[in-house]
Amino acid sequence: MVRAPRRSDSRLSEDANRPGVPLSRLGRDGPSLTRVGFGAWAIGGPWRYGWGRVDDDSSVAAIRHAIDSGVNWIDTAPAYGLGHSEEIVAKAIEPWNPGENVYVFTKCGQRFTEAKGGDVQRDLRPESIRYECEQSLKRLDVERIDLYQFHWPDNRTGTPVEESWATMASLADEGKVRWIGVSNLDMDLLQRCHAVRRVDALQPPLNLLDTEAAQGLIPWCRENEVGVIAYSPMASGLLTGAYDRCRIEQLPDEDWRRESEDFQEPKLSRNLELIERLRPIAEAAGMSLPTLAVNWVLSFPGVTGAIVGARTPDQVDGWLPALSASLSEGRLREINSYLGT
Repeated sequence: MVRAPRRSDSRLSEDANRPGVPLSRLGRDGPSLTRVGFGAWAIGGPWRYGWGRVDDDSSVAAIRHAIDSGVNWIDTAPAYGLGHSEEIVAKAIEPWNPGENVYVFTKCGQRFTEAKGGDVQRDLRPESIRYECEQSLKRLDVERIDLYQFHWPDNRTGTPVEESWATMASLADEGKVRWIGVSNLDMDLLQRCHAVRRVDALQPPLNLLDTEAAQGLIPWCRENEVGVIAYSPMASGLLTGAYDRCRIEQLPDEDWRRESEDFQEPKLSRNLELIERLRPIAEAAGMSLPTLAVNWVLSFPGVTGAIVGARTPDQVDGWLPALSASLSEGRLREINSYLGT
C-alpha cells in the first residue's frame, strides 16, 4: 500500500502541551498521554458486539475534533466492526503523523475470519498474533503500532500466556510495535506476562458501576510502574445520564447493550438511582455527568488515562472538559459514599 503524505506540522504536540491540558506518562517508559483518549469501539458499526449503525463521516469528524481539541491518542481493535474501526481511524488521522502527532493503539487476540461469517474467536497463538499485527498495520496504514495489546486472554487454544507474550516482545524488538500491553487480564496472567518482559500498560474496565480493578490490579500496576488506561469510564454511555428506561427499550436490535446486565433489571434500577444522585454533584462542580464520571476514574492513583468513545463531534464535546478538569476531595468522598467505598 502506498502511504499518502502526511502533514509535517506539530500542531497536536503544541496543543497537548498547552496550559490546562496535563499529560501523564504511560508506565515507566511509555509516551506522555493526555488524560483522556478517543475510544473507537462504537465507530466500528454493526457486528455481534457492536453499537448499531454508524455514519462513517461523522466518525471521522468526531476523531478529528478530538485531536484538534488536544487529545493525543486513539484506542481501537480489529474486532471492532471486523476491521472497520481501524480503517476509519486510518482515514481520520490522515492529516497527522502517527506516533508523532497522535498515538494509535490497537489489539490482537480476537481473531475474525470472513470465511466463518465474521465470527470472532480468542486466539493468542504466536502465528496468529503476527498475522493480526500485519493486518492491523495495513488497515491503519501505519509503519508501526504505538501500543499493541492482548484484547482478551486466550481460553480456547491452550497457548501458554508466556509464549504469547514472548511474541509481543519480539514484535517490539523488530520495530513493528513500540510498546506492548494487555487488556482484561487477571492478576495471575498479568504477573506471568510481566515476568517474561515488562508490561507497559494494562487496560481494565473501571467506572462507577464496576470498581473491581481498583481493588488489586491498579495498585499493583502503580507499584510496578505499569501504565493503566481504563476503558468504559462512562459504563457504555449509561453514566452520561442520557439514558432512561424508554431510551434503553428503544436501543437497536444490533446494539450489544440490549444484553448487558447493567441495562437490565435488577441492576438497571440501582444504576438509574445512582445517576440521579450524581446529577446535583456534577451541577455543583460545574461539570457534565460524562465529565464527572471520567474524572472519578482519573482520580485513582496509578490510572494514566481513560478511554472515552464518541460517534459524533457533539458527543466528544460532552467529555472534552475531562482533559483538564478534576474533582475535589470533598466531592470524591460524597460520590464514594453512594458507592459504599
